[in-house]
Amino acid sequence: MSGDDFMLDARLKADTHHVAPLPLCDVLLMNDARYSWLILVPRITGCVEIFDLPDEARTTLWQEIQRAATVLREVAPCDKLNIGALGNIVRQLHVHVVARKEGDAAWPGPVWGHGRAEAYGDEALHVLMQRLRQKLL
Repeated sequence: MSGDDFMLDARLKADTHHVAPLPLCDVLLMNDARYSWLILVPRITGCVEIFDLPDEARTTLWQEIQRAATVLREVAPCDKLNIGALGNIVRQLHVHVVARKEGDAAWPGPVWGHGRAEAYGDEALHVLMQRLRQKLL
């Protein structure tokens, strides 16, 4: 389902860590320790909106969103999962899956653009990435 010419948007690449490849999407971890936050990026060049995907890929995307959300909730128990595909700044199709807890840094508002990201420490990042990979793959 992926094209040889696929390239991850530079901003996504700079702000995330690659967790795992799924059949359609790369799963990325947002480098902001305030929230447990995954981003799924379909490896199909030129897609901006979910409806830009072919039918089969759109079905696969929803399955992968469900899988990522289930894993995230297991690894980072939360009060609410926020799932969204905004793309106002990064046009490349990507879907945010964010585990929210009442009282987190942006609660109850959106996480996008709220304060400054707090990068994971090396050990915390390593542990979280291992747990996510173990459950996703």
